Amino acid sequence: MSSTPSAHAISQYASTTGNLTARIALHAYGTNPQGWFAWLDERLPLSGKVLEVGAGTGKLWTHVDHAGRGLDLTLTDFSPAMCAQLRTIPGAQVRQCDATQLPFADASFDTVVANHMLYHLDDPAAALREFRRVLRPGGRVAVAVNGSDHLDELNAIGPVIGRPELALHATQNDFTAETGPAYLARHFTEVTVERYHCDLDVPTTEPVLAYLASMANEPLTPEQRSAAHALVQARVDTEGGFRVRKHTVLITASR
Repeated sequence: MSSTPSAHAISQYASTTGNLTARIALHAYGTNPQGWFAWLDERLPLSGKVLEVGAGTGKLWTHVDHAGRGLDLTLTDFSPAMCAQLRTIPGAQVRQCDATQLPFADASFDTVVANHMLYHLDDPAAALREFRRVLRPGGRVAVAVNGSDHLDELNAIGPVIGRPELALHATQNDFTAETGPAYLARHFTEVTVERYHCDLDVPTTEPVLAYLASMANEPLTPEQRSAAHALVQARVDTEGGFRVRKHTVLITASR
């Protein structure tokens, strides 16, 4: 298992977009009729010059019409593989960089977005200081993060099959829905929190197994995969689906 959150992120994302894509795919089984990106689209404080830090595959911007809104969009990620994918987003400027050392001048942006990425950093407070630095006075920051109980049913599978490192919190820092507001309050004002109410109801085993495989730096052995399949299938057979609780919030604040 990687020793730090950033080392784990490098092993997972530096050379491939496949792991993140597999995890996003699982959320297609959400119980909220309004998907995550559509929900975000209604709430992100987007205006003028927008920076998304740790933008991953850029999935957000296939749902949010940045061009139609006249936004000047800049996307960053540390991963060469992710940046290659980000360059397919029409009209976006892309920079490969560390979230704690942004290559932009002070007060460069009207909005900074960090969508499910701060928990991958060794020092999330350093990134928040950078967000504040590159925001203009009165600018807005929007941070999406998960609670400590997020995906508990998935996190429980790894230890049962002998792979405890597959649990999310084994590889992340302490920035969560519970601690995040206080983190932001040290650097920003007008901190608000809104929860996205949604769980997962997965009807078959394969999406869950694909998710578990995406979490593993070393492939599951046939025995581990068989054990995971049996566990998930038993739940599907008795409950009609593998049900997973989610806990995701959007935290917004002002510079």
